[in-house]
Amino acid sequence: MPQLDFANPLMMSKLIWLLIIFGVLYYVLKAYALPRVASVLDERAARIAADLNAARDAQAEGEAALAELRASTAAARAEAQAAISAAMVEAQAAAAAQAAEINARLNAQVAQAEAQVRQARDNAMGALRGVASDTAQAMLARLSVPAAANDVAAAVDRAASQGAG
Repeated sequence: MPQLDFANPLMMSKLIWLLIIFGVLYYVLKAYALPRVASVLDERAARIAADLNAARDAQAEGEAALAELRASTAAARAEAQAAISAAMVEAQAAAAAQAAEINARLNAQVAQAEAQVRQARDNAMGALRGVASDTAQAMLARLSVPAAANDVAAAVDRAASQGAG
């Protein structure tokens, strides 16, 4: 290769200038450019680390807030369930009390109606005996059979007791 002919005296001067330029460029880069790049990279790494730490802190706060929210939701749910249970028990007690009151009122009405029916039956039976006694006396009078009112009433009572038996 003719470019790398070390026997040529111009080639040696080119190599010397190459080494000088390379040395100066290396010194300039090392002394001025690379420290600035390194400081920018260090700042960027520090900023990234700070952002990561802030993100971790925010995530921890978010998780704590979520845990608090879940706990408060669970507590509210439990409180609501207790309130519902208490309302159900109270409503059942009120319904039972109202049912007992209605049953007592109905039982009283039934007892009163039964008493009225018994009284009406007894009155009807008493009136029936009186009517039967009067009818028997009227028939005896039509037939011209003399009979005492007490005897007729006793005969009607006997017949009524035999018919009931």
